[in-house]
Amino acid sequence: MLDLKANPFFLDDKMEKWVYDTLAGMSTEEKIGQMFCPVGGNTEEGFLKEFLEEYKPGAIMYRPMPAAEIQKTHRFLQEHSRIPMLFGANLESGGNGICSDGTYFARPMGAAATDDPVQAYRLGAIAGKEAMAVGCNWAFAPICDLDLNFRNPITNVRTFGSDQKRVTTFVREQLKGLSDQGVAAAVKHFPGDGVDERDQHLVASVNSLSVEDYDKTYGAIWQEVVDAGALSVMVGHILQPAYSKYINPELKDEEILPATLSKEILQGLLRGKLGFNGMITTDATPMVGFNTSMKRSQAIPAALAAGCDMILFNKDIREDYRFVQEAIADGRLSMERVDEAVTRILAMKAAMDLPGKKERGTLVPGEEALSVVACGEHRAWARECADKSVTLVKDTQNLLPISPDTYKRIRLYLLEDRLEGGFKDGDGAIGLVKEKLEKEGFEVTLFDYSRPDFHEMFEGGVEDIQSKFDLAVYVACLDTASNQSVRRIDWLHLMAADAPWFLNEVPAMFISIANPYHLLDAPMFRTFINGYTPTEEVVDQVIDKIVGRSAFQGVNPVDPFCGVWGAEF
Repeated sequence: MLDLKANPFFLDDKMEKWVYDTLAGMSTEEKIGQMFCPVGGNTEEGFLKEFLEEYKPGAIMYRPMPAAEIQKTHRFLQEHSRIPMLFGANLESGGNGICSDGTYFARPMGAAATDDPVQAYRLGAIAGKEAMAVGCNWAFAPICDLDLNFRNPITNVRTFGSDQKRVTTFVREQLKGLSDQGVAAAVKHFPGDGVDERDQHLVASVNSLSVEDYDKTYGAIWQEVVDAGALSVMVGHILQPAYSKYINPELKDEEILPATLSKEILQGLLRGKLGFNGMITTDATPMVGFNTSMKRSQAIPAALAAGCDMILFNKDIREDYRFVQEAIADGRLSMERVDEAVTRILAMKAAMDLPGKKERGTLVPGEEALSVVACGEHRAWARECADKSVTLVKDTQNLLPISPDTYKRIRLYLLEDRLEGGFKDGDGAIGLVKEKLEKEGFEVTLFDYSRPDFHEMFEGGVEDIQSKFDLAVYVACLDTASNQSVRRIDWLHLMAADAPWFLNEVPAMFISIANPYHLLDAPMFRTFINGYTPTEEVVDQVIDKIVGRSAFQGVNPVDPFCGVWGAEF
């Protein structure tokens, strides 16, 4: 029995009546539309009006675009939708999750490296304030995953680290920051990513912890999330075999399904054991991890039947909409389950006061609200977070601080993505490093990947290297991105020509402004720095610290040595 007056909705009589009156006045087609959150792309008003009339979606998500443009689009959609809409965004790292010109505050692991929960609150507050300025009211954040496997290519800096207590504290603060700005959270990725070393965008991954170990780690975090009143939870395409069989001992191994399709995980664990009463959304259904479990015509209605209330994204919305219609017609999806799902969606909207805001005309603010996007205060907070987060992992050669007096000539190696792909939080600032080092008085030459020096590779030796530079600085920006199976150093395939074979003759340091685990592939570096977030603010703080203008303050939210013997030397 649904209780709309209980956590997390806490509806009064008036709002509860709105939910049930609205439900009673909806056609089956409107109810189906309410359970979809397609991804937006086209912002042309004629297209949007036709789309709303045909599908009547309950939510929509746009990828980041200029604040003025996305605000205009959100306003048009709200004005032309009978039922107020949820507008989602990946507000994981700041307002840049919805506004391409918004504040890129910090990756969650960067906030965690400060060991200051205030930074997690600010992460939520900045993201929430800038999102609300453009009418975005639903955050696909915080991320509750534990980064227990350093090989996982998608959790990584998107998490608050591997320590359950720190993750719990920082998730709670980010939730509060979002809530204080009026933004609802879709906390993710239930039941928990980061145990497997694979990306659930590419395969249904596995949380292989025992029931006991799960309860002490992920379960403890999720209980905090439920108790804190999160309105929605995003469920991943992640299997949890131990709990699936604990809930249903008759279940065969080959019958275990990803959480998005699993009654055991959705009803038994999330709704039952953890007591979650809010709205459940799938993670993106175009992911391979969702589509390979069964035919899509079966999977879309099966996710709803299992307990998901909303379908996130589509391959072809016409097909997906039809799949739900067909499942209702042949009894695979009951109208009772549809009504329950839609009731929770409407209750979430009521708890966010979206009906009241629609009446008052305040669902999307005026253009004057855009002044908060990337405002001075938010940029100052981003600089403070960067200052506190940059972490000196090791300097066993006592190289730091450096100056032009001791190491005038620098050879700079930029290790970055050389292929397009994946959705990143923003462009990396790695290209600014050369200019900033030169401003400090260093003579900087850039290793040229487009024109390899064959003499240096095949004929030059120690004296050749020593004649060219006094210090090698490696800066890596291999940022977490979806749909990639690894995030590791890939030395130049020709003779590993960019690898530091010479570091016993010419000193070298390694700076990562993204992935914190590069000591796995480069344990030979005796000076290693982690920055976690590829922004200009982080690059500025790294430069300040290596030249001795400020002290390193960051802590390690994970084991940067990856358990590799000798990596700490």
